[in-house]
Amino acid sequence: MNSSLTMSRISIVDLEIHVHIGVPDEERATPQRILMTVDMDHDFNSAIATDCVTKTINYFQVSQQLLEFGKGRNWKLIEKLAHDAGEMVLSEFQPAAVTITVKKFIIPQAAYVSVSHTLHRKGSGVH
Repeated sequence: MNSSLTMSRISIVDLEIHVHIGVPDEERATPQRILMTVDMDHDFNSAIATDCVTKTINYFQVSQQLLEFGKGRNWKLIEKLAHDAGEMVLSEFQPAAVTITVKKFIIPQAAYVSVSHTLHRKGSGVH
């Protein structure tokens, strides 16, 4: 079998989480609903060859950690939340790269406001 290094992507789309976020103290006082999308680049070759979950990123575990991620914490900016969540996913689950998109529902006249932030694992070869 001739396998080359390939990157594939696992996505968790619009995971609903509740966090204390916002610039004014009043806005951070109660948790707000946000939607988070997590795109993780990963080499699937071992998982494909073995059909084994330990050879890939367990997206259920990622989702569970993100659901708990905001407990006891708060952020002023969705940019910082996206970065912190990306660092956690990168550290805990070791994708080659992770992109976190955070959607916040703060402007009544807009469907949402969002930011996307991408982090790469050192030595992953992804840029």
